[in-house]
Amino acid sequence: MHSPRCFLSRVGLLPKPGSLPWCATKRPGWSQLFLGSACEGNFTDVIPKKCQRRQKSQKKPSHVGPLDGSWQERLADVVTPLWRLSYEEQLKVKFEAQKRILRRLESYLQKLNGVNVTTSAPRAEGLSCLLHPIIPSPVINGYRNKSTFSVNRGPDGNPKTVGYYLGTWRDRSIVCVQSNHLKNIPEKHNQVAQYYEVFLRQSPMEPCLLFHEGGYWRELIVRTNSQGHTMAIITFHPQDLRQEELNVQKEAVKKFFTTGPGAVCDLTSLYFQESTMTRCSHQQSPYQLLFGEPHLFEDLLGLKIRISPDAFFQINTAGAEVLYRTVRELSGVNSNTILLDICCGTGVIGFSLAQYASQVLGIELVEQAVEDARWTAAFNGITNCEFHAGRAEKILPQLLKSKEDGHFIVAVVNPARAGLHYQVVQAIRNCRAIRTLIFVSCKPHGETTRNIIELCCPPDSAKKLVGEPFVLRKAVPVDLFPHTLHCELVLLFAR
Repeated sequence: MHSPRCFLSRVGLLPKPGSLPWCATKRPGWSQLFLGSACEGNFTDVIPKKCQRRQKSQKKPSHVGPLDGSWQERLADVVTPLWRLSYEEQLKVKFEAQKRILRRLESYLQKLNGVNVTTSAPRAEGLSCLLHPIIPSPVINGYRNKSTFSVNRGPDGNPKTVGYYLGTWRDRSIVCVQSNHLKNIPEKHNQVAQYYEVFLRQSPMEPCLLFHEGGYWRELIVRTNSQGHTMAIITFHPQDLRQEELNVQKEAVKKFFTTGPGAVCDLTSLYFQESTMTRCSHQQSPYQLLFGEPHLFEDLLGLKIRISPDAFFQINTAGAEVLYRTVRELSGVNSNTILLDICCGTGVIGFSLAQYASQVLGIELVEQAVEDARWTAAFNGITNCEFHAGRAEKILPQLLKSKEDGHFIVAVVNPARAGLHYQVVQAIRNCRAIRTLIFVSCKPHGETTRNIIELCCPPDSAKKLVGEPFVLRKAVPVDLFPHTLHCELVLLFAR
């Protein structure tokens, strides 16, 4: 039998030695072999070489115009590497990538102490589980409802440039390039970014490019809904400014976007956050509403959904509806079922299934998202949903203890790219009432692979994985990210 590390290297689930840092977790056994969120770039490893060559050799479309040879074109190749292909070709590339990921995952599961991925014979795609054809996004261009823009030196050297990064910090080659020609960014987001740049260039305050080098103005987040309402969030490093000086800057940016040149953006709300770290939660540093409505509202699946500044919401609204319908069809939820929604965000998956389930239990780390979920439930008259704010590894074990006896539980997990905490995996694996598990991932490798191994491996008392193993039955890729290499993969596990 191959050692886990040797086998994973051979089949391509691990990067080449020295190419990426190993995950620093201290779990026993094979679990130390998988990468965490650092392996973002590894997705290209599962793109067929033929498709990669085709991508590189694809002729530039005749309509590109000002993109030719420009920084914007280089940015598009990095952020949206499939933009030169037709959407049909993009879907083929992504489907092949999902097949390769699943083949490697199944291969490892089968090698690991003789685990069977499924009891059925291999199917037409060379897989044991059933792989559904990729479901396309209803919207191909300008689909993002949230964009994050950085501030740094542009190609002309101006440090007050708003856009996306090219280059690497390690090589000191970072350049900030305007995003006007990225196909996945809506015009409204680019407009707000453009006017934020105008504001920065007339401000006497310097941008904060690196924390240890001083400066103040930092990134911009723009969120929109399908009705065109727009929320902007500006991050500011306060350094040693007094409160009166901070108030001057807040008033300046507010005036710019209400009565100054930025008023053409017609913002629904403007938030300001004083942040001394790369990322601060609302609890660490509250979002300060400078003007406008405190929330966005979205119509989804016949419901009105409330969204706070830092609440997670799928970035492709039309695609999210397709995703949630897919989860509903796979879940098999009925009136005798409790739906457990882990990493529930604003609770939309639970709401989409609430009318079919006896009860919905949601767990979410971001308190504002839980408040949104509770508001949404009350506004839409949904009475069988219960939401818990906090870390899933702390809440879930106790919650399952109260629900395990005499209940049938369907669990849905849609974690961030860092995957599920080990204690969450243990709680799911060891709860006998959970017979069906839906795992939704936009990054079905790295930490997600580790989670799946732990869910499907033979019982192991040393690792506190004593429950019956799950079996991968079905996979459905849903494209929420046209022009990029990513898509959501919905995995159905049963036992």
